[in-house]
Amino acid sequence: MKLKNIRVLLVDDEIFNFEMLDIALGSKYNLSYASSGQQGLSLSIEQSPQVILLDICMPGLDGYDTCRLLKNTPETKEIPIILLTGLDNEEEVNEGFMAGCDAYITKPFEMTELMTKIEHLSEL
Repeated sequence: MKLKNIRVLLVDDEIFNFEMLDIALGSKYNLSYASSGQQGLSLSIEQSPQVILLDICMPGLDGYDTCRLLKNTPETKEIPIILLTGLDNEEEVNEGFMAGCDAYITKPFEMTELMTKIEHLSEL
């Protein structure tokens, strides 16, 4: 699969994080952005991304609840989810996997690690 054809949705309340990823990955992937968990759910159904990058710490619907909802919605349950977060203790990591994430990457992260996860998960 050509990389530019991989559709990636970033769900994060900080637009700065999308802008940073867009600069680093925008030429490689087809990126889109949702600023809240609720918007992420809607866009996931509309756009059918191949991978979702999801922040945990967001107001309202946090990343854990968004992940659970995505994994329990027929249209989105098969989409791989990578949690991208600054939370790195064992309890938080376990909570992420219990919520249904496919990968857990802590900030700051290496862009090559993220790209490897995106490409691997988009092929599943």
